[in-house]
Amino acid sequence: MSRKHPIISITGSSGAGTTSVKKTFEQIFFREKVNAVYIEGDAFHRYDRAEMRAQMAKEAERGNRHFSHFSPETNLFEELERAFRDYGETGTAVTRHYVHDAEESALHGAAPGTFTDWKQLPENSDLLFYEGLHGAVVTDKVNVARYADLKIGVVPVINLEWIQKLHRDRSARGYSTEAVTDTILRRMPDYIHYICPQFTETDINFQRVPTVDTSNPFIARWIPTPDESMVVIRFKNPRGIDFPYLLSMLPQSWMSRANSIVCPGAKLDLAMQLILTPLIMQLIERKRSLK
Repeated sequence: MSRKHPIISITGSSGAGTTSVKKTFEQIFFREKVNAVYIEGDAFHRYDRAEMRAQMAKEAERGNRHFSHFSPETNLFEELERAFRDYGETGTAVTRHYVHDAEESALHGAAPGTFTDWKQLPENSDLLFYEGLHGAVVTDKVNVARYADLKIGVVPVINLEWIQKLHRDRSARGYSTEAVTDTILRRMPDYIHYICPQFTETDINFQRVPTVDTSNPFIARWIPTPDESMVVIRFKNPRGIDFPYLLSMLPQSWMSRANSIVCPGAKLDLAMQLILTPLIMQLIERKRSLK
């Protein structure tokens, strides 16, 4: 970790809500005049879209039915660890963009489903912000988690995650329920081995829990709304957290454990603003005190 060049990493599986969390952070950065630079997790995938399809077909022919975007085989973990380490040491690092669609293609000048060239991040930033699948990953070869100063996990309970994936892939990508189910099953071993363990490494977890019946996620007609959900907020180290203040500012919230608060799902953004703003400013003030 670096006092001079702090790093914040947001870790969550696809569809967990990390993009909306990123927007909350951007609001805080704008309000508090924090100059952040960004690394996107999918920039460190090993294969572009066409290469990944081809590699999946090869693995299937070999009998590997569990080839996914979650594993070390399909990601550049060493390069991601190096980017975190370099930023902590020098205040800059090398990254790139994965181009998702035509809109991003026009912005970056690369075809959808491909990567841009590697480039150096701008210098003189206040902090680095990472959002993706592996912001706290630890394997026998790499330890990305040790370089981040503030690690946030964002994850829905598993049935809710499946519902969100089913709805997104069927509506936006035209997949059948059976095809999405096959994808979920294919990814499950890597999800268990490389995604779940990261939420033990994180400093704070935000987990959305539906309060409606999701017992069979494969037939759910709607994604539970924030008003139909609660959020469990777990602090790895609760020392210094002003729980009475948070409970007073988050109506209908309560403490379920000595290190956990439960609040209404619609209050997630407010909860993040209240909890994360002081932590971000601590990192910035610690950085500025060195000048």
